[in-house]
Parts: sequence; structure tokens; C-alpha cells
Amino acid sequence: MRKLPTDPERRSFLRQAAGAGAALALVGSARLARAKPKEAEEEVSATEDLMREHGILRRLLLVYGEAIHRLEAKQELKAEPIAHSAQIIRAFIEDYHERDEEQYIFPRFQKAGKMVDLVGTLLQQHQAGRKLTREVLRLATPAALSGASDRQKLVESMRQFVRMYEPHSAREDTVLFPAFRELVGGKELDKLKDLFEDKEKALPGGGFEKMVIEVAKIEQSLGIHDLAQFTPKLS
Repeated sequence: MRKLPTDPERRSFLRQAAGAGAALALVGSARLARAKPKEAEEEVSATEDLMREHGILRRLLLVYGEAIHRLEAKQELKAEPIAHSAQIIRAFIEDYHERDEEQYIFPRFQKAGKMVDLVGTLLQQHQAGRKLTREVLRLATPAALSGASDRQKLVESMRQFVRMYEPHSAREDTVLFPAFRELVGGKELDKLKDLFEDKEKALPGGGFEKMVIEVAKIEQSLGIHDLAQFTPKLS
């Protein structure tokens, strides 16, 4: 017959169990405390990083649109805001953002045989965009703006750039990048996130935060920085 524990033995067992429970609770609390900073830390995935860089591009497209409007209306416009915008597009969008897409995003679809036609079109548009940027930089000078012919060529180059990159960036954000997340999985996305962060930190002209500041300066120089001015006055 099994021997029943005596009262002193039961009390000793309960004290030991309570102590063990308290120790486990402390360990659990410590683990949670260590986990909180990681959870609270803001992290941007590889595809989200590319999407927010598209935000820089879209704001520059708005600058181009304002420049087109003023040039066609024969309003006064300095060359510097256009040239500065094109310089950011070349350095941050074409030589950095698009190179990442061409090196790390597009090849995965090509290798998997998925969205090959879309990727081919996006690559062709990258090449066309670089040609247009060269033309904008060539014509974004006081001398060129003083001549009707060069001014019209500049307007046309900017218009073509805007016309192409509005659907280009929208298609990547809503079709390509979501499909990429499913294609490669979380581990690969984490690796790319770290790689993109390291590359961005090494940019000589500064990363995303610096570009936001630079674009805001251009917007302020044109008087289009106040978002409220774009709100329609409805009755």
C-alpha cells in the first residue's frame, strides 16, 4: 500500500512547488522583458523599404508636374529645382533603388518563371527612364530654359517620365512586391532587409531620411510643400 505523506511532508512539498513556480515566473518575465525591445523596435521589410523609396519618387513626379505646368503657362521658373530633382532621381532612384530591384528582385521572378513579361517591361522602363533623366539634366539649365525649343524638349522629357513612372511604381507596389513576399518567404526577406539597410547606410548622399529632407526643400522652393493647398474647396 502506498504511504500517504504526512502533514510536514505536504507542507514541504508545497513550499518547494511555490518556489519553483516563482522562479519560472521570474524567468518568463525576464524573457518577456528581453523580447519587448525587439518587438517595439520599428522594422521595415525589404519590400516595404522599396515601397517607401517609391514615395520619394512620387513626390519628385509631383515636382516635375508643377514644373511642366509653369513652363507651359510661361511662368517664371528657375532651373535649379528641376536639376536637383533629376539628380536625386539619378542617384537615389536609378543608381540605388532600381539597381536593387534589378539585382535582387527581378532575377528571382525570372528564375522561377513567374511574371516574366512584367519584369521585362519594368526593365525596359528602367532603361527608358535613365535616358529621360539624362535629357532632363542636359536641359535643366538657365540657358536651355531661355529658349523655346529646349524648354519644350524639357517639358516633353519630364512628361514622358511622369507618364511612365506613375503606373510603373504602382504596379510594383500592388503586384510585384506582394508576389515577391510569397515567392521567397520570410527568411529571405529578412536577409534582404539587412542587406538593404547596410547598402543604404553606405550611400554617400544619404539614405531615405536624408532624401525626404532634400525633396521637402525642393517643394518649399516651389511653394508646393503645404499639403493643405491641394485640398479642393467643396461647397
